[in-house]
Amino acid sequence: MTIAPATTPPATTAPATKSARPAALPLAGDLRISVMRLARRLRLERAEQDLTLTQLSALAALERCGPTTPGQLAAVERVRPPSMTRILAGLTDLGLIVREAHPTDGRQVLVDVSADTRAMLRADRRRREAWLAQRLATLDADQRRALREVIPILESLISE
Repeated sequence: MTIAPATTPPATTAPATKSARPAALPLAGDLRISVMRLARRLRLERAEQDLTLTQLSALAALERCGPTTPGQLAAVERVRPPSMTRILAGLTDLGLIVREAHPTDGRQVLVDVSADTRAMLRADRRRREAWLAQRLATLDADQRRALREVIPILESLISE
């Protein structure tokens, strides 16, 4: 009995949007740099904290989602559950999150931000938004309108 050699599947044709990519590359580079610089500048407005960006992201997601399981939070944050377990352990040690029994599944726990953490996150957000509002106030009405119109487009880019 002979076994036929494995064949390589035929190359798939690139989607129609692939041909548009070269034209979008300069915009992609400019947008990436601008978004990164804005994010970096907003991070400078944060209060001094010994938290990593990963920990801050997990706290912000918890604040948005409310009480959730570590597995659900890992999915939201797009990290593996063991990684989220380590992140949550560090946040628990710092007293930033609370754990409670799952109401319907005794094998699981729910995690949430503590009241103090919620206040810290809100103050941090207000500080960064105040800085950004000052910068936006220097723009004319047409520039602010243009930025407002871009928001849904940016949201659609990151919604995957």
